[in-house]
Amino acid sequence: MFVLLNPFLIVVYLIDIIKNKSLRIFRDILLRAGLISFVVFSVFAVLGDAVFTHVLNASFASFQIFGGIIFLLIGIQFIFKGGVAIEILRGESRHIAGAVAMPILIGPGTLTYSVIIGQKLDRFNAIVSIGITVFLCIIIIYLLKILYDHIHLKKEELVEQYIDIAGRVTAFIIGTISIEMIMSGIIFWINRI
Repeated sequence: MFVLLNPFLIVVYLIDIIKNKSLRIFRDILLRAGLISFVVFSVFAVLGDAVFTHVLNASFASFQIFGGIIFLLIGIQFIFKGGVAIEILRGESRHIAGAVAMPILIGPGTLTYSVIIGQKLDRFNAIVSIGITVFLCIIIIYLLKILYDHIHLKKEELVEQYIDIAGRVTAFIIGTISIEMIMSGIIFWINRI
């Protein structure tokens, strides 16, 4: 799950907020987004695929396939449009913490892995492991914001290069994970037949 919540890549998605918000405001946004994400991940870990089968009357495989397609489209947009793609995806929001939580932190991949964590660990350990992962991610992103505030004027070109390279790497990782999600969903469906 920490691979999907990779803070070094998430900062690429948040660069417009990092550039335009003060450290205090950014901290508050990040804490609220982290709390929202933790609650959602914990619910999916505890309830597992029952959310899909009993509440939505759909197969978890359907979620994996649909989520994989959405994830793939995000990755493709990021390759062609760069950081603008995530700003378009997140849109203008009066409640920016919710817009950061979803789709930046809460996405098809992280929800899938929350369900898997819930299946592999008992409830308490699943929630603790999710909490530690989200906490570490938020702390590292916050420290990266502090670092950005200190070096962005001196090393603007270096920061822009990092953002561009990290963005492209992120797009390939997202694409790879999305294909894996789609294939897992298809394999599950085939095995069910």
